[in-house]
Amino acid sequence: MALGSLLPELLPGGSGRTPLIERVARWARQKPDAPAYTFVDYSADPSGAHLTLSWAETDRRARAMAVTLRQVTGPGERAALLLPQTLEYMMTMLGALYSHVIAVPLFSPDLPGHADRLIGAYTDAEPAVIVTTRNALPHVEKFLADHDVPQPKEIVFAEEVDLALADRWRDETVAFDDVAYLQYTSGSTRRPAGVEITHGNVTANAAQLWAGWAPEKPDPELVSWLPLFHDMGLIATMALPLVRGDHAIYTDPVSFIMNPMRWLQLIAGRPGKNVYTAGPNFAYEYVASMAAPEKIADLDLSGLTTCLNGAEPIRTSTLSTFADALAPAGLRPGAQAPGYGLAEATVFVTAAAEDVPPKIISVDREALTQGDLRLREDGAEGTTALVSCGRPCGQIVAIVDPEARVEQPDGRVGEIWVHGPNTAPGYWRNSERSQETFGGELSEPGGLPSGPWMKTGDYGVVHEGELYVTGRIKDLIIVDGRNHYPQDIEVTAQEAHPAVRPDHVAAFALTGEETERLVVVAERNRRVPLGRLDVDEVESAVRAAVNVEHEMSVHAFVLIEPGGVSRTSSGKIARAATRQRYLDGDLATTADRLASRR
Repeated sequence: MALGSLLPELLPGGSGRTPLIERVARWARQKPDAPAYTFVDYSADPSGAHLTLSWAETDRRARAMAVTLRQVTGPGERAALLLPQTLEYMMTMLGALYSHVIAVPLFSPDLPGHADRLIGAYTDAEPAVIVTTRNALPHVEKFLADHDVPQPKEIVFAEEVDLALADRWRDETVAFDDVAYLQYTSGSTRRPAGVEITHGNVTANAAQLWAGWAPEKPDPELVSWLPLFHDMGLIATMALPLVRGDHAIYTDPVSFIMNPMRWLQLIAGRPGKNVYTAGPNFAYEYVASMAAPEKIADLDLSGLTTCLNGAEPIRTSTLSTFADALAPAGLRPGAQAPGYGLAEATVFVTAAAEDVPPKIISVDREALTQGDLRLREDGAEGTTALVSCGRPCGQIVAIVDPEARVEQPDGRVGEIWVHGPNTAPGYWRNSERSQETFGGELSEPGGLPSGPWMKTGDYGVVHEGELYVTGRIKDLIIVDGRNHYPQDIEVTAQEAHPAVRPDHVAAFALTGEETERLVVVAERNRRVPLGRLDVDEVESAVRAAVNVEHEMSVHAFVLIEPGGVSRTSSGKIARAATRQRYLDGDLATTADRLASRR
């Protein structure tokens, strides 16, 4: 079953065929004093210092950065962004887009938890230039000294760029096929891959996201804390406002993690505006857990038009918990918009943003493992809940049998394939993997394009014209000839005992002599005191629940300390990485923690 069609303005000759970066100058001419980007700095002021650039100031700073980059390197070379998330980060990205220097959006090396990803991405990109700040320079110097990585020819300090250089910039033709930046995928055990995002890709996906969110209402604004080195954060915060010259207000991820209520406060602080925002599932779960009545008593969220939930599996419990917790603050039932996307499609593929509550269906779990979607009554035994991720906009999504390369009918599970102007041409300097991912060809295209299709590696199914994502192909657990989706097992495990931390469970398979063997690794819930914790009791509860619910035995269960389950940069459970750490014996178990206290 295929969904979607291409937006007319994105087709050859359409009105949307102007590279997105050229719109900065348009808005600088048409609305020079209107706000473009506002960064909210909580490090300088706990209540949040708002630093705003107008469109005229944005254009001037971007052009000055473009001149600076071209003084130290040439078109096609890479510039690695190793600086904190500030206005300077945004201006560096825009300047690189002007300059034909390929941006590599990364982060300051002192950002905790991402060291391996930074080493892999930086090494793969081989940047000629590093853009950083004076404050971050010691961390950059330590990174370059401590690791066997390419040394840059130049280091540019973003906050020291001479704005007078803007007058020296002469516009150059920007072709849609020119690579704008390298978006590095999260990676788990293998080296991060740099997706080549062209100017055409980013232009198309920004238009698709705008159209998918249906922002017909006046005065739209974006509020975000998402990292700009991640695909969702970059497109939503940088590219989306460029489509129509709207305003983006953003802070940094650490400020959100330190106090998630800041996200809601920024949204509520835009009275009279129609606010759009986005985040991964865990963020909505986190906010809901912290949104005590007294904390939201003075907040008005009625202006929140759409909050996109994507980047990781969407929990039905999160949708209901978030809705219930924030309804007293005016959150509309239709504001939540589950979506699906990935870096190889720039980011946005589908969203359910139709101002109606998220659609959830209950399906037969056994039939789903056999590739068939069969509806069942909510809560019936042997069922699993699936969340609709809506429809694509400006692109085509097909459900395909990956072996036969044949489109699947409505209700039949297959691999999700994507075709559109937002799908990237390939991975940086990796032609073999590029062909594997981006070179999909349908053996019987019918009325669809024969290719090229981008193969997502995700299983999905179409029901009543909407996409439901069922899981990662490579994460599928096959025991005794039966398929099991790991996220189903993980939910069962976390619900089996209160000592298991919700959304911090990894289920994966090990190769056995006759069949795969199931391993469940779960983090300990801090809310259960160590002194009252019985590890054997937790293990028995999880084993029994999985046995009853999934009719399979658990080969090994490990309860580990909080923070031990590996995650990708977007917050997804990194099952392959957790599996490798399990095999290497690198997981800090709660049993060892208890033994050390005796």
